[in-house]
Amino acid sequence: MSRLRGAGTVAGLVVLVSLVIFPLYYAVAGSLMDRDDLTRFPPALFPTSLHVSSFGAVLDAVPLARQYGNSILVSLVVVLGVLVTSVLSGYVFAFLHFPFKRLAFGMFLATMMVPAESMIIPNYLTIADWGLINTFPALFLPFLAAGFGTFLMRQFFLSFPKEVYEAAKVEGCGHIRFLWRILVPLSRPAIGTLAIHSFISSYNHYFWPLLVTNTPKMQTLQIGLAQLNSVEERAPDVIFAGVVLAIIPMLVMIYMFQRHIVRGLTAGAVR
Repeated sequence: MSRLRGAGTVAGLVVLVSLVIFPLYYAVAGSLMDRDDLTRFPPALFPTSLHVSSFGAVLDAVPLARQYGNSILVSLVVVLGVLVTSVLSGYVFAFLHFPFKRLAFGMFLATMMVPAESMIIPNYLTIADWGLINTFPALFLPFLAAGFGTFLMRQFFLSFPKEVYEAAKVEGCGHIRFLWRILVPLSRPAIGTLAIHSFISSYNHYFWPLLVTNTPKMQTLQIGLAQLNSVEERAPDVIFAGVVLAIIPMLVMIYMFQRHIVRGLTAGAVR
């Protein structure tokens, strides 16, 4: 009976994993198919022959190489900004004492409840007043700090024994030295998790880059992918090729930091 139950569990997990993996597989397979395979009914699940010309067609349809670079550059800047602001603010809320500390932290948490759509107009007006429309700063300035990052780092820092902080103070270790030499190296799981979350969130932005840019060379990859679907001749193989190119950086980030994801999200949950 236990073996049957175990086999059923494995079968159920295989079905669920297949449902998750299939869209990724079909995007890769579709980018290598010819249009006859993609347009026939029922659609082909495997390419009858490999065609890589769709990847070159993507670069010819839109300036995808430049937009690819824009997305990666902006996402890396956002990751760096979020990590710096989150680590510093998380340290303040975890180790320092000052008046109205709980109220200030509550205000940080309240920002997580504000819909991003409600901030688009104020952010746009600010960027426009500063004369930054159609520039790189316009793409990343509103996202250099995040309430979620402060919350995550603060909870992770609270999991450290207070005795470590007190011992460092007795030895004459200042705040910056303690943070950089001791706390940050031990916080790599949380930092890796926050880096992945920030990168994917920034990399997938569509509406904000569309709003603050007006030339193809300043636009990001997500806008380029949308333009692939609006050309006169809609080519599904070209769209699939663009999607495959778009997901490569996210897969690389997840592969690099995969061991930190679970550890970072669960750290600090139990003290």
